[in-house]
Amino acid sequence: MELYLSGKYRTLVVRLSGEIDHHAAAGIRECVDRELSRTGAVNVAFDFSKVAFMDSSGIGMIMGRSKITSALGGRVIIYGASGDIKRIINMSGLDSLAVVADSLDEGIKEAAVNV
Repeated sequence: MELYLSGKYRTLVVRLSGEIDHHAAAGIRECVDRELSRTGAVNVAFDFSKVAFMDSSGIGMIMGRSKITSALGGRVIIYGASGDIKRIINMSGLDSLAVVADSLDEGIKEAAVNV
């Protein structure tokens, strides 16, 4: 996992890879929450372009970050997801809590419009 701050839109970008299961979700949750607090970011953008699998733990992790970013006046952005991951996102209802986009730029623009 790689994290960096995109200062222009106060967005914490999280590049994920591999599988997001119970173990991985716990680590992601801790890191993201710490960095949100440390950096003052209000949005979190998850790069799913290298994610092969996500279970209910990943869904819960995203739902929790959505609650936090909403309280900060921001949004969660999910971008670069494969067809299988998008299907999980849609079936779980995450698409109603987060902006789902093909690219980071597209996601940031959509998040800014829908605030």
